[in-house]
Amino acid sequence: MEEFKEANLLVFDQKIIVSGLKMFLVESKGGAIACMLFSLLFLGTWPAVLAFLERRGRLPQHTYLDYSITNLLAAVIIALTLGQMGDDKPGMPNFITQLYQDNWPSVLFAMVGGVVLSIGNLSTQYAWALVGLSVVEVVSASITVVIGTTLNYFLDDKINKAYILFPGVACFLIAVILGSLVHSSNASDNKKKLSHLSSGYEDKVVNKGASKDPENGKEVKVPAQFGTAEYLIELEDKRSIKVFDRSIWLGLAITFFSGICFSLFSPAFNLATNDQFHLLKKGVPHLVVYTAFFYFSVCCFVVAIVLNITFLYHPILNLPKSSIKAYIADSKGRGWALLAGLLCGFGNGLQFMGGQAAGYAAADAVQALPLVSTFWAVLLFGEYRKSSRRTYILLVSMLLMFVVAVGILMASSGHRK
Repeated sequence: MEEFKEANLLVFDQKIIVSGLKMFLVESKGGAIACMLFSLLFLGTWPAVLAFLERRGRLPQHTYLDYSITNLLAAVIIALTLGQMGDDKPGMPNFITQLYQDNWPSVLFAMVGGVVLSIGNLSTQYAWALVGLSVVEVVSASITVVIGTTLNYFLDDKINKAYILFPGVACFLIAVILGSLVHSSNASDNKKKLSHLSSGYEDKVVNKGASKDPENGKEVKVPAQFGTAEYLIELEDKRSIKVFDRSIWLGLAITFFSGICFSLFSPAFNLATNDQFHLLKKGVPHLVVYTAFFYFSVCCFVVAIVLNITFLYHPILNLPKSSIKAYIADSKGRGWALLAGLLCGFGNGLQFMGGQAAGYAAADAVQALPLVSTFWAVLLFGEYRKSSRRTYILLVSMLLMFVVAVGILMASSGHRK
């Protein structure tokens, strides 16, 4: 009898161990929303880090190469931990097992998503300088929701509540229009500030920015205040992308292009993990979100490396030429760029984990990232300081519309069976 009890306890313990080693998947609506919130924080912060480095004079090609390395590293970490945790189970093999399966139709969709995301991220590097971090993030994110969320709604077999979802999409569309008006108004404010300076403004800026040290009588440079003409001129001298005398339409055109790219990566990932077109052979399981994210990130990395190495030797927007050797030697700000890559990588991973549970249309709520980016833009870069009343009204209206849109989008969350 004692032996029988011990045998039963041993079997019971083994069952506990096996059940504790199952692959971790987000399956509840609450877990999906938690993933979205963390994703929102990460995805709203990394653009501010890259914009900060550009304003400090670091070439965007150097920054993006560093960023791309850790962005891929985040996907590898997720795949080898969450994606490899536990044993295979029917219909849901772990990461290593799926690498050897005949699932190339789904892999190709994941790779397409990586291509368009990489091109979109690369475009925003230049748009941030020309238009400003806040406006770029709002406009591109809103376009992403208007196009991408609509596509995801139909791809997800309409598991999200349409009567809630599409009013939220309409609010994002209004936010796009308000974002364009904010930039136009702020550009006019800056032009007016600079027009008050005479032709000898550079000497005046130098003299105004200096004061006497009472101890040794030497001049000490005093940083210009955020929002002043002197600050705008100092910033222009420091930054790697020169923005004075450039058309605002160039920056907005790049922003809209990046928004279209961003609107396609989530639907492509959705197709990779759920095989709505039934392209996989019979018996081949769908890609687990971690495996799809790995292929997605590898392709994103390859495109980023190829394009940025090309831009080193053939730069755009009149940036100076560089080289691989110069990039390796440029360690100033490298730690921040590497951090930005990790934030973006883990942010994307969390977005996809939440989308697989609650629907990718609802997961597009993480496009609220401009709320975080605008906070950093005002705090770190002094955007909109000393602007006109009209600019402030438009800015507040844009952000309020954005908050309403995000709340509505999250309320439309469904549950994937």
